[in-house]
Amino acid sequence: MKAAVVTANEEVRYMEVEEPSAGPGMVKIRVAASGICGSDIPRVLHHGVHFYPIVLGHEFSGDVAEVGEGVTKVKVGDRVTGAPLLPCMKCDDCQNGNYSLCRHYSFIGSRQQGSNADYVVIPEQNVIPYDPSISYEQGAMFEPSTVALHGLLQNDYRGGGTVAVLGGGTVGMFTMQWARIFGAAKAVVFDISSRRLELARRLGAEAVIDTTKENFMEEAMALTGGKGFDYVFETAGQVSTMQTAFALAANKARVCFIGTPHENLTFTPAQWENMNRKEFHLTGSWMSYSSPFPGKEWELTAHYYATGQLKFDPDFIYKKMPMSQAQEAFQMFKTPGLVQGKLLLINEGFGL
Repeated sequence: MKAAVVTANEEVRYMEVEEPSAGPGMVKIRVAASGICGSDIPRVLHHGVHFYPIVLGHEFSGDVAEVGEGVTKVKVGDRVTGAPLLPCMKCDDCQNGNYSLCRHYSFIGSRQQGSNADYVVIPEQNVIPYDPSISYEQGAMFEPSTVALHGLLQNDYRGGGTVAVLGGGTVGMFTMQWARIFGAAKAVVFDISSRRLELARRLGAEAVIDTTKENFMEEAMALTGGKGFDYVFETAGQVSTMQTAFALAANKARVCFIGTPHENLTFTPAQWENMNRKEFHLTGSWMSYSSPFPGKEWELTAHYYATGQLKFDPDFIYKKMPMSQAQEAFQMFKTPGLVQGKLLLINEGFGL
């Protein structure tokens, strides 16, 4: 089969590799679309892979091409995606259903061969079937939805309150939608991009806040009658938004950091004191899994995608490129700010 193989730093070659088969308990998937995740970029551009050569790709969609002995969950022809985490299932964290925290895990498209290829093989328990009315493009974007929902679950989210979502990227848009699906009184998206804020309104946000404005905090607090937000979700991983999260929180609020910072994060004593004085709860969120594996995050994404309540917008996708142009696709990330949205690698034969 053909695959986009990372053979050296900044070198992705579209080449012939051995085609895998489905052993017992395994499912072989013919890949339609495979998204480039933010975590893939340093793997290719900054010597970030675990070994060479490696086929990356863990956000994908396709059709079941072959099932191994004992597989009953899916059949040949089913439209599916895959949960990429391969937890050990033996450690204390796994035994308690905290699969994201497993220290002995493997991972599709990182620690073993992934979906930037004609075919990928994964265990039956990792296969997520979904309604064929859902496009392959949408099917390749299950993971950001599940990451968002995991954040809500980590934050003990309940409907009826006001919700602030800091960061209007893909995860932020799904976070806002999940908050509304489960009963937010008001969901507000904060971002610096007018295009993202427009998308947030289109997807159902009751209000949006342009954080480039000098008075954005006053505008935001006015939406809550000056009380602050009951739930705050930081999805951008930026120092400024993490600090803003503390300021936006209401008394006894619940604050969740979904975004991952890439710079040193510091708070002034006055900023940090927000947590003491307001007595808000602060938690982090990592990946997107719960018990029974892979979890309700994946099951509910399939359900609400199918009902149309969890919306997918073409603006989520920056560009679709042939799998054969994977090298060119990764080079695009060397230009800061060029890629706005998901870049999908597409295999031939699916009409995408």
